[in-house]
Amino acid sequence: MAAARVPLNVSLREATQRKLQKFSELRGKPVGAGEFWDIVVLTAADEKQELAYRQQLSEKLKRKELPLGVQYHVFVDPAGSKIGNGGSTLCALRCLEKLYEDKWNSFTILLIHSGGYSQRLPNASALGKIFTALPFGNPIYQMLELKLAMYIDFPSHMNPGIVVTCADDIELYSIREFEYITFDKPGFTALAHPSSLTVGTTHGVFVLDPFNGLQPRDLEYRCCHRFLHKPSIEKMHQLNAVCRPGNFCPRDFARGDAACLHLDSEYVYTDSLFYMDHNSAKKLLAFYEEMGTLNCEIDAYGDFLQALGPGATVEYTRNTSNVTKEESELLDTRQRIFHLLKGTSLNVVVLNNSKFYHIGTTEEYLFHFTSESSLKLELGLQSVAFSILSYVPEYSGKTSCVIHSILDSRCSVARGSVVEYSRLGPDVSIGENCIISSSSLISSAVVPAYSFLCSLSLKINGRLKYSTMAFGVQDILKNNVKTLLDVKFLQFFGVGFLSCLEIWNLKVTEELFSGSKTQFSLWTARIFPVFSSMTESVTASLKMLNAVKSNSSFNLSSYQLVSIEEMLVCKDVEDMIAYREKIFLEISLIKNKPRDI
Repeated sequence: MAAARVPLNVSLREATQRKLQKFSELRGKPVGAGEFWDIVVLTAADEKQELAYRQQLSEKLKRKELPLGVQYHVFVDPAGSKIGNGGSTLCALRCLEKLYEDKWNSFTILLIHSGGYSQRLPNASALGKIFTALPFGNPIYQMLELKLAMYIDFPSHMNPGIVVTCADDIELYSIREFEYITFDKPGFTALAHPSSLTVGTTHGVFVLDPFNGLQPRDLEYRCCHRFLHKPSIEKMHQLNAVCRPGNFCPRDFARGDAACLHLDSEYVYTDSLFYMDHNSAKKLLAFYEEMGTLNCEIDAYGDFLQALGPGATVEYTRNTSNVTKEESELLDTRQRIFHLLKGTSLNVVVLNNSKFYHIGTTEEYLFHFTSESSLKLELGLQSVAFSILSYVPEYSGKTSCVIHSILDSRCSVARGSVVEYSRLGPDVSIGENCIISSSSLISSAVVPAYSFLCSLSLKINGRLKYSTMAFGVQDILKNNVKTLLDVKFLQFFGVGFLSCLEIWNLKVTEELFSGSKTQFSLWTARIFPVFSSMTESVTASLKMLNAVKSNSSFNLSSYQLVSIEEMLVCKDVEDMIAYREKIFLEISLIKNKPRDI
């Protein structure tokens, strides 16, 4: 009689905990040859972000939170046109060549795309998505440590080459004991996860060669005929990307909480990370050197992977629906990449017992940290992580989540809210579904439900100042309009932006917005007051929110005001890190203090 199959979330939890334990044993210790990555690279969008990443990596190494003896680098995109993660990949290859010359072709390299300003999860905007705090570990894990832990088995089972991944996704997988994912084939190799067709429309989808095995397995090595980037459901059917269960159905689908599928559902295999061998990397580098300067947005998935496999066609190069800004050089550059890579193989590692999670929006962040999500079980996420508070949140159903914070015994945090890197005093009440980040609320305060508060340290004219982003967690900061007349279409906390400006006694002028005067958004609106202390800053921004909520006036016209865009330009990374460190030391002191008997 066959042994009962372990439920997927249980097997994923066991596999994940093994990887976390293995990584934990390497933290702060020198690693041996082949035991870990030779090089770990983070990409940054600009020099300010590059500096922030370097400072945080330096702090982590000092505190022995990362394996030692590894080369950690931050490579910044060149100034000018937005070049996408494909352009960032090419730029990183050039940096590696300059630093290591021909030696890098013998290294195992992890390249994490970490550029961008996280407009959909702004508490990660200042210090980066890859440094987003997660509610577990002591000291707490950030996305960087989690990535390194989840990929812990890769370096010892791969040929020299580069694994390319993104900063805001999590891949969990379970395979049989003594099985390993190997990256040892020429060309490109990608991981594939079973997903619903709906999920496939927003990701890459593999058209795999027919499977010859009698019984599908947890881990399969397959050849890919063609790769589709964000295809329609009709196109998936038309190009034979759709799998039908028959005698087999993945026990749970890759997007876990995002897609609950019936056993008779059709499914597709979607992408996450990929590996390229050094010959392929050298080919791309030679192309980039020949180009000189890249002036258009290239996607590492859409433009590299769609050129691979025997079924690839040049047709995709003319599709610009997923490009944020269409440049004149885009078509020519894409076609050159297609002809450069055409004929290169795309191998696929099918992980039938796997899940892929994305934590890049306020909605995803709140859901995974405060509800009974699968990810919470599989990763062992906690409701209280490295924090001081006198109550324990309820563990059944929806709960609050407190990370690296100090809360007074008389404050309250409602279900569905996350508090990170913050200090809350007595009589502070946080409503449901809020995000409170890097803030200090000492005196009595009521934060309305669905609020977002995040304080930044700023250096303005050589002086340390503070400003606090404040808006609704459901506000879409990147929505923009082309003229001042259309500012009325923007929404702040569910209220028309013009009404908000009246409440704050501000007028609609070009000076109200920073940056380009060709588009206007909440991201560029100068509505956040600047103060000499964090507490004053948080208090004033909270009054802004409450004024909108209660439709009562709060005059901002006499304050120095900045936009979120300007905050990121003026941010003082050292002071923000020092603020977190101060909380860390205080928590450590309280936790290590002997208790009275």
